[in-house]
Amino acid sequence: MLHSAELEYDAATAISQGRRERQEDAVAADFMAGAGAGFAVLADGMGGHAAGDVAARIVVTEVFAELKLRTGEPELLEPAIGAVLHNAADGANACLGEYASHQPQVQEQGMGATLLAPVLFRDRLYWISVGDSPLYLFRDGALIRLNADHSMAAELEKLVARGRMDPAEAAAHPDRHCVTSVLTGGGIPQIDCRSAPVRLQHGDIVLAASDGLLFLAEEEIAEVLAAECHSPSARIGAALMRRLEALDAPEQDNAAFCVIKPFDPQAPQPAAAETAAPPAPEQQPPDPAPAATRQRAGRRVVTFMAASSWRDAPEAGRSKTDASA
Repeated sequence: MLHSAELEYDAATAISQGRRERQEDAVAADFMAGAGAGFAVLADGMGGHAAGDVAARIVVTEVFAELKLRTGEPELLEPAIGAVLHNAADGANACLGEYASHQPQVQEQGMGATLLAPVLFRDRLYWISVGDSPLYLFRDGALIRLNADHSMAAELEKLVARGRMDPAEAAAHPDRHCVTSVLTGGGIPQIDCRSAPVRLQHGDIVLAASDGLLFLAEEEIAEVLAAECHSPSARIGAALMRRLEALDAPEQDNAAFCVIKPFDPQAPQPAAAETAAPPAPEQQPPDPAPAATRQRAGRRVVTFMAASSWRDAPEAGRSKTDASA
């Protein structure tokens, strides 16, 4: 049985339509006070597909319902978490296929959505992801992406690293922003499912997001998290939205995310933080180290899906296209 640090969670979601005609992101989170487990589910409907907004809602609704039914008994859920997450993704994918089969226009043009679902048990983090929606861990000033990036950009960067493509050619590649794996109702080309936990510690920030947040560079995201690391999760989310808004980008995509702050209510408040490197995606992070002095967050219960219009949203000078079948 895994040793458990008795962490609690402060979590909040945020969502914006950006400059797009429709809201094609969906997000929901559930962190029950004292339950010892919590989760978030996020989906990004494909902008070039018909009914991307419907696809995102179907994926979030189906995966959320499956996890909600099981989190009442976390001691039974955690040992089976890999199978449960795969089954939830397969179920959501099947629902997309069923919906599309009754919609002639959707059958012709297709529909799809990414999936990102982090699940936490005290100090242990698991996830499943399909697509390019990032899952980040912020620890002691460093931001690291934990999950796989199922996009052509990631594949092109691999070619550059192997010396098989020039960096300038990769940066200008016309398919750079295509997604290589999404839920469409058919086969799922790639799934990233964490079967061994990433260990969390007091002072960490977990950030699950749609790629609309990536109109900000990762350095900018880290800057916001560093400035607000002692703040409640809702304030961190608001700060990220303000930074996006400040870009004033006319092509700003929908943006949705969930900010999760695990904390130990009994943790001492040291005068200074020790530096600890964040974990690699497939490595367990180091044993917990003292975190920076911070305000103690109270227990919160979050079960939330939202949509809002954001008229003065930012630009990133790029737009997402969809993977071809």
